[in-house]
Amino acid sequence: MWTVIQSPIGDLRIVERDDAISAIEFSPFGEPRADRPIGDSSPDHPVLVEAARQLEAYFAQELTEFDLPLDPHGTDFQKRVWHELLEVKHGETASYGEIARRLGHTNAASRAVGLANGRNPIPIVIPCHRVIGANGSLTGYAGGMDRKQVLLNLEQPSLF
Repeated sequence: MWTVIQSPIGDLRIVERDDAISAIEFSPFGEPRADRPIGDSSPDHPVLVEAARQLEAYFAQELTEFDLPLDPHGTDFQKRVWHELLEVKHGETASYGEIARRLGHTNAASRAVGLANGRNPIPIVIPCHRVIGANGSLTGYAGGMDRKQVLLNLEQPSLF
């Protein structure tokens, strides 16, 4: 099931599977893939209603921590990275190397962390936008650099 909400970074498609959020997609939306079925539109599904409410509160700067059931699909390593991203709190950032070290790896794993970060199926809620370059620079973002900047500005207007 899925629904679409409007946001300051464009329309977002929120996807639910088995009563948990499995994806948040930026517009323009691609076609559903075999590994990410989305089913029918269901804006009244309780999990989607709550996700929409929390996202709207986040964008209104009234919410700093999401409380949603999440079910991101990926490899074990990707899931470990995504779990670590949840530890990067609102208004904070971390580098790819920091995430690698938190996972018990050296900086050599930064590239793998970056690839996992880019495949995060639940952006915003799993805050991949909070990962920046080792020198403090903004780095790539699956939703585009403009969206990343808006999200970081929402959380810490003076950060960038």
